[in-house]
Amino acid sequence: MQLYDTLRGHKATLAIPSDRPLTLYVCGVTPYDTTHIGHAHTFLIFDIFIRYVRSQGGSVLYCQNVTDVDDPLFERANRDNIAWDALAKREVDQFIKDCRAMNFITPDFFPKVSEEITGMIPIIEGLIRNGKAYVSNGNVFFDVSSEPTYGEMARLGGYEQMLKTANERGNNPNDPNKHNPLDFVLWQVSRPGEPTWPSPWGPGRPGWHIECTAMSTRYLGEQLDVHGGGRDLIFPHHPSEIVQTEGYTNKRPFSQFWVHGGLTWLDGSKMSKSLGNLVFVRDAVIQQSPDSIRWYLASFPYREDFNYIRADAAAAEHDVARLVAALGATSAVAAPALDVSAERAAFFAALDDDLQMHVGIQHIKSMIDQILAAQTTHAITSAQADLRACAQVIGFIAAE
Repeated sequence: MQLYDTLRGHKATLAIPSDRPLTLYVCGVTPYDTTHIGHAHTFLIFDIFIRYVRSQGGSVLYCQNVTDVDDPLFERANRDNIAWDALAKREVDQFIKDCRAMNFITPDFFPKVSEEITGMIPIIEGLIRNGKAYVSNGNVFFDVSSEPTYGEMARLGGYEQMLKTANERGNNPNDPNKHNPLDFVLWQVSRPGEPTWPSPWGPGRPGWHIECTAMSTRYLGEQLDVHGGGRDLIFPHHPSEIVQTEGYTNKRPFSQFWVHGGLTWLDGSKMSKSLGNLVFVRDAVIQQSPDSIRWYLASFPYREDFNYIRADAAAAEHDVARLVAALGATSAVAAPALDVSAERAAFFAALDDDLQMHVGIQHIKSMIDQILAAQTTHAITSAQADLRACAQVIGFIAAE
């Protein structure tokens, strides 16, 4: 299939392996304020990707992590006067419940950072040995000057813009332990009240970026087929993963493809935990069916940001009702067969060309229209089978 790779900046051919599973790592949630519609959109993209690969005879080995050791989680736990691990467990349980409600494929591996820290130590030690990292007062930093290509994925235009963006996303440029304001944390001395783990550099905890390197390489190997996440990870998280993983393994590329979903907006602002303008899946599935949410989210180009409009999301219930009616319609007896094979072919062609699920939805809609219009004049059994095959790739519960 053709798939857009953020690092290349264009579409390229992804060959679906026939002799092994395709490996997919998707950056998961930091477990507080889960699960909002922005999360659902990201994981829907990769859910449909997996279903499409399976429809083409391939298999997928899927790892999605939980970032339960990170500053935002600790800050929220402190604000709410709750133990960080209790908060994480509560929110992970909610996330799993929401994913089941949305009919998302369960990952083969679902590692939590808090349970993977011992595996990070050898990687950090290797980076120090390889001259990619340095120790400073119990902290370890990656030396970005050791990798001239650092940040190329983001195309930000130079050091100053990279530093500005990194600072907006958690970097501390004024840390006196750093050689360079853009150097990022691999291991850090914990602040008072934060959890600590033993390390060769003293007690502390890992930095954000090293966590995904450790988990992805442990469960999927040192080189991946596809690495995914939301567009907000294009910098600094994913470029940091690249340089530290390749700096440790000496294998390039770390991932063949980097795939990013667009961000979700609500009333003109990015839907985010920090702004508090969230629509939660647990509330949305009470107000409408999971299939209607899936229909609505799949109707946008996956790489583009979109504005979530509650009324439009609710209106998708009508489309799902028509899907159910078309799949359950009774075929006319002794009548010519309705042929929607061209629509089915166009559906799969759309997904084969950079996972254009929004185009695929339109072909599903056309098949529904034709079946409902022809049910009294044509045999529709074959057309229903074509519709069901397409609807299953989008993941509609109604098609199972």
